[in-house]
Amino acid sequence: MTEQQSVQVPARRRRLFVSLLPLIIFGLLAAIFALQLASGRDESVIPSALIGKPAPNVSLAPVPGLTKNGSPLPGIDPAAFKGKITLVNVFGSWCVPCRAEHPFLMRLAGDERITLIGLNYKDKAENAASFLGELGNPFAAVGADTDGRAAIEWGVYGVPETFLVGPDGTILYKHVGPFTERSIAAELMPAIEAALKAN
Repeated sequence: MTEQQSVQVPARRRRLFVSLLPLIIFGLLAAIFALQLASGRDESVIPSALIGKPAPNVSLAPVPGLTKNGSPLPGIDPAAFKGKITLVNVFGSWCVPCRAEHPFLMRLAGDERITLIGLNYKDKAENAASFLGELGNPFAAVGADTDGRAAIEWGVYGVPETFLVGPDGTILYKHVGPFTERSIAAELMPAIEAALKAN
C-alpha cells in the first residue's frame, strides 16, 4: 500500500462517519422518544417543590365585574383554604386548553367535598367575565393575577394548572395541563380521597 493510499483510507472513513452522523443522531433521539412513550409516565404530572408545603400566602383582589348568583365573587384569601379541601385552578380566557378543561371543572364544582378557586392569569377583567359567563362559573372565588406574580409564587409553568390544597393549607397535588376524564379518575380523585381520609 502506497503512502497516498494509506492517507486516503482514514479520509474515506472520516467522510463515511460524517455522512452517517445525522442518521446516528436521529436514531438516538428516536430511541429516547420511544423509551419515554413506553415508560407510561404521565408528562402532565410535574413534580412541584411546593408539594407538602403551605400554599403561598398570596392574596389577590377579585376580578372586577365577576358575579355568581347575583353576588360579587371574592378574590383569593389564603386563610380561606383552612379547614376545607380546595382546588386552585390557574386559567385565562385566552387559553385554549382552559376552554377544553372547563366542562370538567363545572362537574367538579358539583362535588360538595371540595371548593374551587380560580387564579385568573394575565387576563383582562372583561375577558374573564365573558369567558365564565359563556361557559359557566365553577369558582367560589377568583383572584386577578394581572401581572403574573402570584403564579410565580405558586410555581406555575403555564395554564391551565391546578393545585389541590388540604384543610391544613398544605399543597397535596399539582396537575399541569387540562384535566381529562382519565386524569381526574386516576389522579385527582384518589388525591382528594386521601386528603379526606387524612382528616
